[in-house]
Amino acid sequence: MDSFAAPQAKGKAAKDNIFAANAAAVAAAAKYGDDKVTNGTIGAIMDDEGKLVCLPTVEKVYRNLPTTELIAYAPISGLPEYLDKVLVAAFGDSRPKGYIGAVATAGGTGAIHHAIWNYTALGDTVITSDWYWGAYKVLCLDAGRKLDTYQMLTAEGQYNLPALKAKVEEVLGRQDQLLLIINTPAHNPTGYSLNDDDLQAVLAMLQEVTAGTAKKVALFLDVAYIDYAGEKNAVRKFFQGLSDLPENILAIIAYSMSKGFTMYGQRTGAMIGVASNETAIQEFKDINQYTSRATWSNINRPAMRTLANIYSDPELLQAVEQERDYYYQMIKARADLFVQEAQACGLSMIPYVAGFFLSIPAKNPEAICDKLHADNIFVVPLAAGVRVALCSIPLRKIGGMAAKIKAAMTAVGE
Repeated sequence: MDSFAAPQAKGKAAKDNIFAANAAAVAAAAKYGDDKVTNGTIGAIMDDEGKLVCLPTVEKVYRNLPTTELIAYAPISGLPEYLDKVLVAAFGDSRPKGYIGAVATAGGTGAIHHAIWNYTALGDTVITSDWYWGAYKVLCLDAGRKLDTYQMLTAEGQYNLPALKAKVEEVLGRQDQLLLIINTPAHNPTGYSLNDDDLQAVLAMLQEVTAGTAKKVALFLDVAYIDYAGEKNAVRKFFQGLSDLPENILAIIAYSMSKGFTMYGQRTGAMIGVASNETAIQEFKDINQYTSRATWSNINRPAMRTLANIYSDPELLQAVEQERDYYYQMIKARADLFVQEAQACGLSMIPYVAGFFLSIPAKNPEAICDKLHADNIFVVPLAAGVRVALCSIPLRKIGGMAAKIKAAMTAVGE
């Protein structure tokens, strides 16, 4: 007898390709020197000197909090001031019309966890696109759910609504409720974004598919990278499309402080519910608070206070937004150079719009990444291709990178 694990826990072991690739890059840097190694693995902003970025104003506000704010418990649902201001941070000028509620979560991951647990049943299938953040599958499997995918893009590089509709119809044919996860804008891992018309088409399709039935849909929008997706008001306009939702559709927005506030390890976020029914939102707050109590109890008080203080002070907010824009432009310059060189050497990419990452379709991503190690280039192999973390690569190391990836693909027969 060599296992004490319960049946649902037996055999679980997490192999994270991202952190494994980063460990290999760190080892190479220790051996050959940082200047000789390109680490495009981790989703955190590194400046052009290779140092981890913290927005200066965020650091100042955080470090100047009184000790009581640093050490005291927070309410399980979150600080009231935080829950108020996180709606401003998420929606900006595009707050949708309807009933809205928020619950603090342990980062965006916590919001995904709660949505899976509370809006699907055991054995249910959750839908997301074929290019997706690997943790979605881990979260589903750990909760006793399945993850299924649809082809995100057409051959022409457009959002593939027909493929999504077919998958939604298939899954709703065997279950009464559905959780659909869409990561936009600045999709991880591709940098793709749905436009406003795409989201409206998704909502119209969900309404059409469920018309005349008792089926219910939770549309989960993972907006973790929204603060580095473009001009702050322009990239939030799609939220207006969540106004006056049908009775059987609940929208859930996962907001994270990890990227927009460069507070990755503080694990602070929120799940925001939007519905046309007040009862549905009260239920949203109640059941997700309950799951928080049953999972982590309460979350990081000083991080919540930092957001609340910044969004309560116009001068602080202006400073943070200027700092964000500086780093957005820095990442954009890296992306512009990579895309330009990819086009020049014939390297095929998923259409990049904005964000921390871009992706290259490939049939043998593990072999490509292994081949790149010979050039001390470290990127992440995914099921459908290779992910490059632009956020972590200094501009001086971007030049020539696309051609080297193309050469590695050719060398392994792609």
